[in-house]
Parts: sequence; C-alpha cells; structure tokens
Amino acid sequence: MYEQGVIRPPSEAWSLLVRVTRNCPWNQCLFCPAYKGASFSRRSVAEVKADIDAMAEEYGKDIHMIKTAFLQDADSLVLKTEQILEILRHIKARFPGMERVTTYARATTLKRKSVEEFVQLKEAGLTRIHVGLESGSRTVLKMIKKGITPEDIVDGGRKVMAAGISLSEYIMPGVGGRALSEEHARETARLLNKVKPDFIRVRTFALHPKSPMQKMVEEGTFVPMTDEEIVAEIRLLVSCLDEIHSYFSCGDYSPNLLMEVNGYLDEKKADMLSELDKFLSLTPEQKKVYSLIRRSNSINYPIDIVLDERVMKQVLPEVEKLERGEPDGFNRYIETLMSYMIPQPQTDEEWV
Repeated sequence: MYEQGVIRPPSEAWSLLVRVTRNCPWNQCLFCPAYKGASFSRRSVAEVKADIDAMAEEYGKDIHMIKTAFLQDADSLVLKTEQILEILRHIKARFPGMERVTTYARATTLKRKSVEEFVQLKEAGLTRIHVGLESGSRTVLKMIKKGITPEDIVDGGRKVMAAGISLSEYIMPGVGGRALSEEHARETARLLNKVKPDFIRVRTFALHPKSPMQKMVEEGTFVPMTDEEIVAEIRLLVSCLDEIHSYFSCGDYSPNLLMEVNGYLDEKKADMLSELDKFLSLTPEQKKVYSLIRRSNSINYPIDIVLDERVMKQVLPEVEKLERGEPDGFNRYIETLMSYMIPQPQTDEEWV
C-alpha cells in the first residue's frame, strides 16, 4: 500500500503520484479549499522510498510504461534539498523509463533555495515546478492571505528559470474582486513579464460557499465578478503581457469560461486577444446564454454557438427564469455551478 494526496495539476493526470508531504504548510489562503481541515506534515525519505518500491512492484512488467511522476502535496520542495535528491534518484532507479518529474511549490520556498540547489534537482530528474502566483498585486495577495510578496514571486521564479527547470505559474482572474480588477491584471502581467515562465496557467476564481470570502461578500468588502467582467480582466492582462515565449493556457481548467484562449505569447497573442474580443462583442443576452451553456456542461462549446437563433430561443428562457427568481439570480447560479468545479475541503470542520 502507498499514500496519495488529494490533488495534482491536470497535466499530471496520468503521472505516478508520489506523496512527499501531506497537505499544505501554509494553508491560510482564503480562496483555496483543498487542504482545509487537514494538518501539514513532512514524510520521511524512508516512507516515500517504501511507497515508490510498492508502486514499482504493483506495475511489475509494465513499469517501463511509466514516464512521468508528480511529487505531492502542495509544497514538496519544503523538504531539505538532500532529501528531495534522494527521492528523485530512487524514482529514477525504480522507474528506469522516467522522463519527467514535477511538483508544486510555494514562491517563498523557491526563494529560500539557491540556483545551485535547483541545478542539482534538475540533474537528479526534476523537470518542472508548478507555482501558485495567483496575483502580482501586493494588495490582492494580502487580502487573500497568500503569504507571499511580489518580490518572492520574482526572486523564486527567476532562480528556477536560471537553473533550466520548466516553470509553470498559475494566475487567478477574479480573485481581486471588482474593486481591484485592473490593479490585479496589470500587476500580475508586470510580474510575469519579469519572470518569463514557461507556462502561464489560468485558474479562474470560484467562490466556495464555506470560504471566508463569502463573509466578505455579505459584508460588502468583496464584490465577485461576472463572467463578462472576468473575461475583460483576462483581456487586459493579456494585452499587458510582453510577447515572451511563455505558453498562456486557459484550456486545461474547466472553470475557465473561454478554453480556446491558448498559445505562446510571442506567436499567438493577437489571436488570443481576438478570441476574448469575440466574447466581449456579444450582446448581453448572448454572453449570459454562453455562460450558462458552458457552466452547465463539461463540453468546450465555441463562442459561435450563441449566434445560432435556435440555441438562443432554447436557452434564453432559462436565463430569464433565473433572473426573475431573485436579485442577481443568474450570476448567483453561475457562482454556484463554479463552486462545484473546484476541490472541496477534506473535512466538514469550519474553514477559517
């Protein structure tokens, strides 16, 4: 038997999941439900190696088919570099066909390690690090209790890039709310232009009903954004990004509305802006119909679907029904649908 954590990046869906730590060492972010109600702990190298051995035994003669692995949970690099190196070397020894090993890490953890340590990790087999940037705005980072600063993001990210390890930065449109939307977009783009990561992955903010941010909504200190407003925010962010060789990705996360907005910024920036503008140019009714279709289905429908009069006649009455039900009923319904698309807390304990 071996342990596995609760989440991993979508790109690691077929990877070997090696649990190095349990849960998140910070676990105070107001927007994140994944580790709430669970405590953090480091696993010993011996425990992790025993898990790797058990996995190798399980795969048996098919072991050569395992090409990728992901180190769980939220911040595996919080371990000492020597410990991570030993784990990486054991993975390579037991899974000789391994080609890619990736992990989550926090910006503060990356900042504490040296470029030389990252070079060692790369040589041992670590190929990519996934990092939750969320926002480049100091104000937003403080509001959501991210526990990092813009300087941490830049310093940590640049070290990873200098070592030649692939860097995937996650950004969260909408998490600043309506009041901080422009600052959130511009400052996030400013930091990304400095770091120049290999990947910029969009993770649209979804408000979980147990989140402390729900109380902020009730108190009027946080105003959630509509799909239309979030698309406009993403458009501003993309327009502020330099034409760097970073892959901007909306297509690997179901809560994102426009999943066709993907591509290298130095090749496809104009095309992505055009796709965003296509949605923003729709009538208010068409925008709501498209939002309802996308949020109600896992299928990635093209924007043009709402140009079909038959579709509009079929779906628009449902939009109108939601708007008659309660004040702001349509947007509240969309928020509810999105809240089911994100990881849920591991326990029913109060989320603080």
